[in-house]
Amino acid sequence: VPYFECPVGTGVFAQPGQLSASGGVPASPQAAATPAAAVSAIPSAALDDEEIVIVPAAVPSQFNSSDGAISLGQPVMWNGKKSIVRYIGDVEFAKGEWVGLE
Repeated sequence: VPYFECPVGTGVFAQPGQLSASGGVPASPQAAATPAAAVSAIPSAALDDEEIVIVPAAVPSQFNSSDGAISLGQPVMWNGKKSIVRYIGDVEFAKGEWVGLE
């Protein structure tokens, strides 16, 4: 199931508690959800991280996380890397709220 769009090889999923704010202002919902190439992050059973699979995005995102701490388009830090929030919501591969990052 495709969740968000971003350049090939740049998308992962994380849980909200794994993220920290890196400053900046969230992009508008439309700007945050309109990058060039479509990809979806699908979890890899063999790795702790996720791997990228090219597919068109189709699942709509929430604009904010359930606690309001994370917004679509917000710059965040994940595993020491700067990322941009591209998806917030439920996923088919795991329970709970997940955040798609570029």
